[in-house]
Amino acid sequence: MFKPLISFAVLAASLAGTAQAETNPSLQALTQGEHRSEANVARNLYRHPVETLEFFGLHPHMRVIELWPGSGWYTEILAPYLKPEGEFVAAGFELNPPAEANSPAYRVRIGKGYEEKLAASPELYDQVQVIAFDPPRKASLGIEATADMVLTFRNLHNWAKDGQLETVFRSAWEVLTPGGVFGVVEHRGFPGIDLATGYMDEAEVIALAEKVGFRLAAKSEVNANAKDSKDHPKGVWTLPPSLRLGEQDRAKYLAIGESDRMTLKFYKPEI
Repeated sequence: MFKPLISFAVLAASLAGTAQAETNPSLQALTQGEHRSEANVARNLYRHPVETLEFFGLHPHMRVIELWPGSGWYTEILAPYLKPEGEFVAAGFELNPPAEANSPAYRVRIGKGYEEKLAASPELYDQVQVIAFDPPRKASLGIEATADMVLTFRNLHNWAKDGQLETVFRSAWEVLTPGGVFGVVEHRGFPGIDLATGYMDEAEVIALAEKVGFRLAAKSEVNANAKDSKDHPKGVWTLPPSLRLGEQDRAKYLAIGESDRMTLKFYKPEI
């Protein structure tokens, strides 16, 4: 059974940047929690989780869906934060996809690793709801208008390369309640940049979201990185944490840090 959705008034307040914009001590504590590895905590420097989630207007009573949570970096923060009063849904990879799905082996591996992570710490993750999300074959995020917020971190390029980005945006639109927030963080390139680099053009992302029906509430530079020239030999994966070139120019890429990222806050208007 769904917990009550947060009221439109509270969502409107978060969009306006009122009380929800203040630092939440429990959220801050979770980013530094003992349940997180040293490597994951170290990435707070580049991913700015508190500032990012507060910019999106996260509230402890919300029903939040994270698309393709990967190894669970943000799940470590979102799941325990929402557990007492809200709901957290992970829309991830299938553990046993049918042959016709043609799912890459790495996606299955990530999915199994994620499930194992949840099972290993029930005190944190026993309330997490996991659903399969593999557009276009599995594109539903659940019952229409039952989520307050949908979030995705550094995934858009994958769906764009598969020709499924509009499908994903429409799935987010359908599951969100009027006033609901669609929060996006993605590697930011320049107009015309090759998707194979992992970067995307911010203007194109905004245009597609607006085509689906979303409205842009605000943009943030909290995850910007002016040192990122976006012309690396292995695309965005040249930079940390991937460092695809190994020891070659390692110090150079560590000095640059993680990629320059767009941080976009959309909302579903009342119709």
